[in-house]
Amino acid sequence: MPKNLHLILQGTICLLIFLCIPATVKSQSTELKVSIPDSIMEKKHSPRKATIMSAILPGLGQAYNKKYWKIPVIYAGLGVMTYFIVTNTNEYINYKCAYIEKSNGDTAGNYASLVKKYSASNLLSAREYYRRNLEISILITALWYILNIVDASVDAHLFTYNISKDLSLKFEPVILPPSYSKNYMSGIKISLHF
Repeated sequence: MPKNLHLILQGTICLLIFLCIPATVKSQSTELKVSIPDSIMEKKHSPRKATIMSAILPGLGQAYNKKYWKIPVIYAGLGVMTYFIVTNTNEYINYKCAYIEKSNGDTAGNYASLVKKYSASNLLSAREYYRRNLEISILITALWYILNIVDASVDAHLFTYNISKDLSLKFEPVILPPSYSKNYMSGIKISLHF
């Protein structure tokens, strides 16, 4: 019997060792899986990169910020302003050359239709009008370009900002009790819930 008991104990110990080995290996693999995400860093969203990208090519910073709907708006504004710049430049050149021809007394030049139709003061006034419009168009285009850069930078700063869905704004009618007068007053109550 003691020999059989010894064999039973050996078999039990071997069985326990055999059962413990897979559990140890499994727990080690679990530890490895848990430790891998800790070592991977989340990619940061860079406002500087968005600003530089938008300065190089308008709309590129908005694409980096994943605000794709803003790209057509940017290019529509730049397209409209380019149209005004080209139109005002052409008209400015036409009236400037017509004024020069009128001042020289040339009625058969390239701008004869304008020279015959308008006086020198009218041509000068039209030239100044289109020059002013040209300068304003260039200024608005520059402001639009700067707004594109600022928008990309602000969006990049707010890219990781978490906005709760519980945020709400309510408008409610309210009746105020008499405080300074004898009558009740009605009004609108605006409440912001976080």
